[in-house]
Order: sequence, then C-alpha cells, then structure tokens
Amino acid sequence: MIRVGPLWRVTRPLHPVLEPYVHERAAYVGGPRSHYAVRLVPTGRVALIVNFGPPYTRFARLRDPQPRTRPIGSLFSGLEDSPGVCEHPGDHDALRVELTPLGAYRLLAMPLSELSNSVVELRDVLGREADELAERLAATRDWTRRFDLLDNALLARVDEGPAAAPQVAHAWRLITTAPGAAPIAKIADEVGWSHKHLLRRFTQQVGLTPKAVARVARFQQALSMLSRPGAAGLAEVSAACGFYDQAHLSRDFRELAGASPKQCATSPWAANRAVDLDAKVAV
Repeated sequence: MIRVGPLWRVTRPLHPVLEPYVHERAAYVGGPRSHYAVRLVPTGRVALIVNFGPPYTRFARLRDPQPRTRPIGSLFSGLEDSPGVCEHPGDHDALRVELTPLGAYRLLAMPLSELSNSVVELRDVLGREADELAERLAATRDWTRRFDLLDNALLARVDEGPAAAPQVAHAWRLITTAPGAAPIAKIADEVGWSHKHLLRRFTQQVGLTPKAVARVARFQQALSMLSRPGAAGLAEVSAACGFYDQAHLSRDFRELAGASPKQCATSPWAANRAVDLDAKVAV
C-alpha cells in the first residue's frame, strides 16, 4: 500500500492473460474525509472504476459548455484529448482498472469512438452485469478476494470479446512508441490501408484519431520526463519528444492539461496522470 496524492493505493500483479489488455488495476482507498477535486489530463488509457464509497459528485471537461453535473458511482471513462475535472465528497473507496484502448474494445465489444471524451455509468456499457459485479465486490472487504473477482470478470469478457484489427493494433504501436516520428499517411502505407480507411477504423476501435493519439502520447512522454527528479529543461524535453519548439510544448500542455508544464510536473499527482490543482479553473 502506497500513498498517491490524498489516497492510499493497493495493487497486485496482473493475471498474465490480462497483461496485453490492462495497464494496471489498483484499489484507491481513504483520502480526505471532505470534498476534494483534481484536474484530469489525457492519459492514452481507458478507465473502468467500480466504486464502493460515495458517488463522484462531478466529472466534466473543462471546456464543455454542458458539463455533467449529476453524481455518478461506478463508471467507464473513454479516451480523452482535453482536460477535465473530477470531484468527490471524500472517503474514497474504489477499484480502478486502466485499460489499453484495444483492451477496452475487446472488453466492451462496442466502438470506442462512442465513448471518447466522456464518462458514463458502468451499467451503460456492461448492462446488468455491472451491477452484479459491483454487488459481489462490495460484499467482501478482503482486497485479495476483490482482485480475484474482478480478474475473473475481466477474463470472461476478454475471452469472448472481439479482437481489434491487426492493422489498427500495429498502427497503435507505431504511433504510441514514437509519437510523431512518422506521418499518419506513411503508417497507413505500412499497414496496407488507405489513409481514409485507417482513420475510420482506428478511430472506431481506439476512440480518437491517430493524430490525436500521437499528440496525447507525446504530451505524456514530456510529462514523464518533466516529472523526474533533476528533470531536463523545457527546451531539451521539447526536442526529445518531437515538439517543434518550447512554445509548441507549452501550448500543448495548456490545451491538453489546462496548465503549464511546470504546474503539471510539480503536482503530487503527476505520476498517476492527474494534476492536483484543486480545480481552480472556471468550468
């Protein structure tokens, strides 16, 4: 158990079969007993949260003219390419699964393009099975048993779900391994599809366009470099991550995180891909 921001984090190694589809799954417990808010930044990951405590009071995109305001309990969050905010009343207790987009496509068996930049109730994508899983997990306070139950549910859906197209999977690896290193048209040629066909199939199965995915991957690469002890300067990070210049890096941070590179890098949540800025931004 380790401390992450205001919460305690509990983990266990992944089941080997789940490793290609899940970045990690962890329990988050405790934290402030009163209301708190964190800024959310694009991660290139899809989140599934089974909530045992009070519902989240709000999830919203910072620039959404009609943000979600009603409380939400267990949820699914698609890929994002804009900043958001999450608010919780306190006494947090939840299991969070961070999926690869192609893992989420297999798990949900639905186009991820329908869920990009959105947060929905878990039952909206898993149906009655979501409520049954949440009830079984809540019935035990033993975290080992909870991880077993969760893994079994994920294994069952992964075993039955559709695989992403090999061309989409290959394009995903090329784009996220070296974001911006190759033009999307060249990647389309490599996988044997037209640019238009790759754009359509990739967006459907991943949730964002190839260009947007590359932008988020480059942002995350820069955030990781800037968050390390003794981090390099902005100019060096800009060059290493494929930004045109330092101004380009700063502009992307403002647009993707709603904050400066320095604000993001010095946040105690940075390593967990959220930014603890107390949501002090007009939303």
